Amino acid sequence: MTESKLEFFESGGQTRKTLFIETLQVKTGVECDVYSFDGDSTKDLGIIRIQPGNKTPLQKVLFGDKTIEGHISGKGKLVIKRSNGLIETYEADEATNTHPVATVMIGDTMQWIADSDLKVYEVCYPPYKDGRYENIEQ
Repeated sequence: MTESKLEFFESGGQTRKTLFIETLQVKTGVECDVYSFDGDSTKDLGIIRIQPGNKTPLQKVLFGDKTIEGHISGKGKLVIKRSNGLIETYEADEATNTHPVATVMIGDTMQWIADSDLKVYEVCYPPYKDGRYENIEQ
């Protein structure tokens, strides 16, 4: 699943220079490239690659200001269960140009599920620290 590293990331109409930190094996079929933003310590970036038939761990957000989840390529879905119990499902499909972006807050759970090779991003405000998420299930 190795691929070239980003030098720039565009989101919300802004392009930012990125600095590659490391690649993490999250679980079988799921990898995450971790980046910082050059000159911006308020957030960081994860580019997550999920192989077909795999999914990210079901995670509950325990702290942080906000987490932005977005689709880059491939086909799959993002499922968010809000702290009030409401379940939101975002279909993501490169073929139909459906690229959802969602904000996940403290108390919400989230999980990406891949139908095909799926590439998504996660921007954490402030930058990710261990303990930010509780893995509910792998």
